[in-house]
Amino acid sequence: MKNKQIATLVTALSIAVLAMTPTLATATTKAKPAAAAKSKVKAKAKSKSKVKTVASTAAVAAAAVALTPEALAVADRVRVGHFPCEHGTSVTLSADSKTPGYFNMQAKNVSYHMVPVASVTGAVRLEEPKSGAVWLQLANKSMLMNQKQGTRIADECMSPEQSGVALGMKTAPAGE
Repeated sequence: MKNKQIATLVTALSIAVLAMTPTLATATTKAKPAAAAKSKVKAKAKSKSKVKTVASTAAVAAAAVALTPEALAVADRVRVGHFPCEHGTSVTLSADSKTPGYFNMQAKNVSYHMVPVASVTGAVRLEEPKSGAVWLQLANKSMLMNQKQGTRIADECMSPEQSGVALGMKTAPAGE
């Protein structure tokens, strides 16, 4: 399922970029046909910049369309805010206002654009496939991992609600 979603996203992005690139480049070139050589270089740079901006916007729009109903259901359960973690680290997670269902994360001077993924266990799971970053939210804690490297970036990250659950688990273990 994951590979199929990625393939769909890549296809949609490719089509959007290819469809917009010639039109935008032509419009920019026609706007300044009599410019000097230096102006042409600037125009080309602006054209490329506009193409990248439009392509980025198209990528964001295509990505937003690619979310499944299951992924959107996961997005509804994501806790956002500032999460203090062990060893003095922290993670800040916020909803992406430009692409509903997606989240922006800041951790250790690195930013991630996370997408919700349905999990078999029912845990809240966000991923950024490009970097391999995975954010898991359980009832009692959250953790940020790098799936590609097999390492934890941040562990024991807790919202106030998760801290309460963790304390309850320590004082009244499940087996008692």
